[in-house]
Amino acid sequence: MPPPSLSLRHRLNQPETLICPGVFNALVARMAKQAHFESVYISGGATANVAGVPDTGLLSLTEFTRTIREIVDASGLPVVADADTGYGEEESAVRTIVEYGRAGAAALHVEDQVFPKRCGHLDGKQCVPADDFAQKIKAMSEHRPSDDFLLIARTDAAGVHSFADAVARGQQYREAGADMIFPEGLQTEEEFAEYAKACPGLLLANMTEFGKTPQIPAKQFESLGYDMVIYPLSMMRLAMGHVARGLAHLQEHGSVEGLLDEMQTRTELYESLGYQPGSPWWFPGSPD
Repeated sequence: MPPPSLSLRHRLNQPETLICPGVFNALVARMAKQAHFESVYISGGATANVAGVPDTGLLSLTEFTRTIREIVDASGLPVVADADTGYGEEESAVRTIVEYGRAGAAALHVEDQVFPKRCGHLDGKQCVPADDFAQKIKAMSEHRPSDDFLLIARTDAAGVHSFADAVARGQQYREAGADMIFPEGLQTEEEFAEYAKACPGLLLANMTEFGKTPQIPAKQFESLGYDMVIYPLSMMRLAMGHVARGLAHLQEHGSVEGLLDEMQTRTELYESLGYQPGSPWWFPGSPD
């Protein structure tokens, strides 16, 4: 089997836009593999949220690399991972790309926000000077763990400065060594199309809910010129919506019997885990 980073590169050579669902733990990653997705995405926001904190850069490199390892081991898929602002300045960002590679990631994206960062679809963000971030990208590119490892540069400049600045930054970051550009917070299909024309090369689109970007199908992103589309929080939002309704039901009724039809069954869970006769962790007396 080729390394995950090489597999991801090969997949991006195909004309169809690659859909990367956000997976917030290893079990969800296994289920994404079983649903025939070709790659998965680890969101910094989702990773922070399931740890009980907001997406403001509160988690450390160690916590993120642990999550990457668990998801890589569970799914075997190429993992695209959020690296926020690189956990610090240039030296820290270099360590980040090295450690993400050691943890098994095939790609990462790093953003040009001032720390502490904010969710890309919130107002009140700030961007670092473009030259400073380009230097960070150059250093990360020179220390990537393999030639195939995909370095993605995200710019939040469209919502902080202007669309034109976001284009200029994307072009500058490509020249500095980024393989793919991620323009965050674009607000119309026309903006996505215009950005693709002005900043040619590999492009990533973020399809998050309840933000500044309207709901755009992956097939439409393909026609707009985008090679990868991530769904960072979709599965977490679905899961947490069900959790909230389940807790309210349990509080009201003192039972979850009325929700059994909405649950993943024991059998379905074990199938997701590969916990079946003949599996490495099956043992006599395991429950059916």
